[in-house]
Amino acid sequence: MGWRGVTVMDQRIRFLSDYLEGFYSFSELCQHFGVSRKTGYKWVGRYRDYGVEGLEERSRRPLACPHQTDDAIIQAIVRERRKHRTWGPKKLLHVIGKRHPEWTLPAISTAADILKRKGLIEPKRRRLRRQHPGCPKTTCNAPNEIWTADYKGHFKMLNGQYCYPLTVCDMHSRYLLGCSAHSAISLVASQVTFTRLFKTYGLPERIRTDNGVPFASSAIARLSALSVWWIKLGVYPEQIEPGKPQQNGKHERMHRTLKKEATIPPGRHLTAQQQQLNAFREEYNKIRPHESLDMKTPAEVYTASNRKMPENILPYEYPQHFEVRRVSRNGGIRWHHHRVPVSQTLIEDRIGFEEIDDGVYNVYFRELLIGRFYEEMGIIKDVIKRVPMRHQNPRPV
Repeated sequence: MGWRGVTVMDQRIRFLSDYLEGFYSFSELCQHFGVSRKTGYKWVGRYRDYGVEGLEERSRRPLACPHQTDDAIIQAIVRERRKHRTWGPKKLLHVIGKRHPEWTLPAISTAADILKRKGLIEPKRRRLRRQHPGCPKTTCNAPNEIWTADYKGHFKMLNGQYCYPLTVCDMHSRYLLGCSAHSAISLVASQVTFTRLFKTYGLPERIRTDNGVPFASSAIARLSALSVWWIKLGVYPEQIEPGKPQQNGKHERMHRTLKKEATIPPGRHLTAQQQQLNAFREEYNKIRPHESLDMKTPAEVYTASNRKMPENILPYEYPQHFEVRRVSRNGGIRWHHHRVPVSQTLIEDRIGFEEIDDGVYNVYFRELLIGRFYEEMGIIKDVIKRVPMRHQNPRPV
């Protein structure tokens, strides 16, 4: 008979009761309760010495530990840590060892455990690794379906300063829409450049970039401040896989040509370099024929988009069955009196929750699926496949 169905204490009391009544031999009694004779005699002995209290479970902690760290060493480690808040266990042990060479000091890992138990080391916040949706599968059959954008690798100009060219192309026609010389990779400068391009050529359906700043971030769905702005305008941000520039091969091929013809030799300063880039863009678009275009120039193939950039971004209305929350200034939302972290890039914006299962919601920013919310865990996880809610290419409201 095993020790199941009731508590262990109840079984021990029944064992002693049957033993005291004397109906069974000791061997039969131990066999009936599923214990060895040694264990049975142990409980009988404890009962005789301590009564019923002797049957309670005792701590299995050893009475002595030969390799336990001495209290004086623990106090010294704690004392030094409080003096030097930024020192790690290795430095602390080194200082204590020089002061007390006769002490046998513990390992660095043991010292770290001591500091943790004393609350002197805060656990590191685990960095959340965002999943990537994978290689873009979309293709373009007409101008403005996909624009490609990238910061070409920086180079030094003759005045010793660096230039960071921001280039934007139409994938279908190879038309070089913009080639701006920036003094640094900048969100503000990038937004100014894209504002000018949107007002001149209209809005594309998608913009394909790499995963670098300012196009993407480590936030949910890799959204950055720039890509959030694109989404509000009705432009879908699309990223290639990290470390695979060949997925944006047409743009990279243009960069090779730009490097040879517009940066060697470099300009004397940023204004002169911009003039070289302007000259390259003029020749690339209107004079240089492209074999992929049947020897036509990009200017002969490209036409501007009929989607004009709006003067004001209108608020977005989610479907009525959605739960809508506004992202607060701390980057989170309130869900049934609990805070759920979302993203700093969506502060003051509204996101929608569509329930797809009990306690499971798809999370949308406007028409873009950005994550999946699990109510029981209180977290929003990335989704591999990021697609617009109602149609393939989101439109502004």
